[in-house]
Amino acid sequence: MREPDNITEMKQILEAVLLTAGQPLSLDDMLKLFAGRMERTTLRMLMDELKQDWAEKTLELVQVASGYRFQAKSQFSEFIVRLNPERQAKYSRAVMETLAIIAYRQPVTRGDIEQIRGVAVNPNVMRQLQERDWIDVVGQREVPGRPSLYATTKHFLDDLNLRSLAELPQMEDFEQTEIPLDS
Repeated sequence: MREPDNITEMKQILEAVLLTAGQPLSLDDMLKLFAGRMERTTLRMLMDELKQDWAEKTLELVQVASGYRFQAKSQFSEFIVRLNPERQAKYSRAVMETLAIIAYRQPVTRGDIEQIRGVAVNPNVMRQLQERDWIDVVGQREVPGRPSLYATTKHFLDDLNLRSLAELPQMEDFEQTEIPLDS
């Protein structure tokens, strides 16, 4: 198997792989393409160049929690939805409140969530979030009964186009804005 001869060819390989990948690719995944003959810093430089190359196009190269991916720019989303009119998932207030508590306070137990919300957590709420792969059990609290600890997943971050939890909006932003939620 031949190796790429120059930077242009390396960028073309990265571009082709990223455009055809079904999920974000990590730097480690992409380093495998070059059989260990590329430094991580060189790969990051090439990713930056690719991002610049695509800056004026309809797709953009973005970094999310689990790696890099190409996605349509947000200004085209309403047109894309017309072609694929998938029903937008609607989540109850209970689901959104539970997800927010987990995202901002993780790791948390069901008891923690119930204490903050002031009501019992419906098992369907937790199941729905786990089926969506937005939360997962990350351990047990070392107390009697050893309740499960829940935290958000990389899939949650990827779906929200975030690289890390640090990119979540600050809690103060929500205190100033009232957001109506459908129940």
